[in-house]
Amino acid sequence: MVRRIDVIGAGGVRLAAWEFADPPKGRSGDGEPAPGVLLLHGLMGRASHWASTARWLAERHRAVALDQRGHGRSDKPADGPFTRDAYVSDAEAAIEQLGLAPAVLIGHSMGALTAWQLAAKRPDLVRALVICDMRASALGAASQREWEEWFRSWPVPFATLADVRKWFGEDDPRVERPSPSRGEFFAEVMAERADGWRPVFSRRQMLVSRATWVYDAHWEELAQVLCPTLVVRGLDGELGRAEASEMVRVLPRGQYGEVADAGHLVHFDQPEGWRSAIEPFLDAVLTP
Repeated sequence: MVRRIDVIGAGGVRLAAWEFADPPKGRSGDGEPAPGVLLLHGLMGRASHWASTARWLAERHRAVALDQRGHGRSDKPADGPFTRDAYVSDAEAAIEQLGLAPAVLIGHSMGALTAWQLAAKRPDLVRALVICDMRASALGAASQREWEEWFRSWPVPFATLADVRKWFGEDDPRVERPSPSRGEFFAEVMAERADGWRPVFSRRQMLVSRATWVYDAHWEELAQVLCPTLVVRGLDGELGRAEASEMVRVLPRGQYGEVADAGHLVHFDQPEGWRSAIEPFLDAVLTP
């Protein structure tokens, strides 16, 4: 069972959180509250992208996935803000309002950055961290321009969901080889309108959100994360082995993991490989 719980984020923005278990299942056998896990999607993502992960987590933990501001079923305020502070404060509010502390944070891409910035800011709220395919180095202006061009290349509206799957999985100029999982990933963030299928997010807002972190490096905040942290990369993803190794070195309690045959969408590309990579870490940090 999945139930929705609304959270009030920074500036009164309403955020949709999704708990992937009935409350009675989220309790350990000795009557103690089950460990809380908050899952944070990446840019353009949504909570449902964590469904397969959250379902196996919910067997032993209290698993909650958050639709971040501007995404999914959460509010998309025209004027934002879509700053780093806003995203981090939203995650902070979710942990506190849902009673998840101290929580394990699992973040993908931009969600991973939010997770480690929160862990640095509020170590009392975070017991462990999983970083999925997110770089600590600055990506720069060229990267932002590439995204602007990429958004303009989208042939929206799409006539059917099949067209969405085909374009993002095969025809998208950023696809080097066919990727059905990528097509499915983007199909989940489309909604049917009168003229066809369009993204549930504003591409302008996504660029605004991205602009708040791509120009800067985030090594200093990474070094301030004191809890056990697992850095996971897909072997065909955006986080290279050398940078991932350096991130592990910079982290006071860093560990390394990788998933074969996975691109940037590690948990979506290879759900079983992803589980194998992170489950031993979670077992270790969550075992009394």
